[in-house]
Amino acid sequence: MTQNFPAGGVSRASDSPGKTLICGSVAFDAIMRFDGRFRDHILPEQIHILNVAFLVPQLRREFGGCAGNIAYNMRLLGDAGCPMATVGRDFDPYREWLTEVGVPLDHVRVVDSELTAQAFITTDLDDNQITAFHPGAMQHSHLNRVSDAGGIALGVVAPDGRDGMVSHAAQFAAAGIPFLFDPGQGLPMFDGADLKRFVEQASWVAVNDYEWRLLEQKTGWSEREVCERVAALIVTRGAKGSSIHTKEGRMDIPCARVDAVVDPTGCGDAYRAGLLYGLLRGLDWQTTGRIAAVMGAIKIESRGTQNHRVSREEIAQRLAGSFGEAAARSAFGAAGAQDLSHAQATGTDR
Repeated sequence: MTQNFPAGGVSRASDSPGKTLICGSVAFDAIMRFDGRFRDHILPEQIHILNVAFLVPQLRREFGGCAGNIAYNMRLLGDAGCPMATVGRDFDPYREWLTEVGVPLDHVRVVDSELTAQAFITTDLDDNQITAFHPGAMQHSHLNRVSDAGGIALGVVAPDGRDGMVSHAAQFAAAGIPFLFDPGQGLPMFDGADLKRFVEQASWVAVNDYEWRLLEQKTGWSEREVCERVAALIVTRGAKGSSIHTKEGRMDIPCARVDAVVDPTGCGDAYRAGLLYGLLRGLDWQTTGRIAAVMGAIKIESRGTQNHRVSREEIAQRLAGSFGEAAARSAFGAAGAQDLSHAQATGTDR
């Protein structure tokens, strides 16, 4: 569904360019830290009789899920990200939190017979992750329909119930709403034909490097062939930054400056919020990628997926610190210039 948006985006002048409907999971995350390396305990020659236990002295329960995380980070940027998700009877604590931070809940449906989706994430010293996921109410995501939401400028199809992902992508395409296909950990649910259909319906595709290899293997499509069908293929590469592929070629975006690597969980969702900020405003890909990189860097410095607290002023400062003041002004326009001037006047710039 390739479309000729300015730099792949949908808007240009307005600072409040419209709502984004984020179809994806809202989940509780149990996050565990393993003070070792998986590779020292998983023996390739014994993988057929795998029986491994990891001692995890650190355990936290956090609010998460891709739709919740992306919407939270969009709020930090000043945008309206509306999760469209199904949750369970235990959702109340999460509801209170999202209400407190200003994330709209108009399209979050409670399924009383189920628990909210639960992710159990174990991270080792190399920031590798092993995740077990109970879908719970997420399996009913197909009950929500894109047409239930009005005034949508941009869509996202993120990891969710299988039927929900299929139906929401088709509904966005039928309504002519450009959307980002972000299959994430839901990618193994689909075969090559399914994934080809998603790509052909989408306007943009965002994956990490492992997910890209899996997508490439299942579809048989190269980066060039994917870019014949979408405006951009975005591939994140962890500490190596990210790459944005378009018909014009490949653009590499370095990581933004990070003061401390604390927890990678949710960095991809924060990165995607930065992408959506740029896409909503029709910003060029370099600026959009840099905003995304800064959002990922801010997230990695705190534990959990929604515990980082930053203002737009602080985001502009971080962007200037990593990529120069011109980058901040390109991203935030006059507001960015004001943010930087205020930070410099008060001595709060980094």
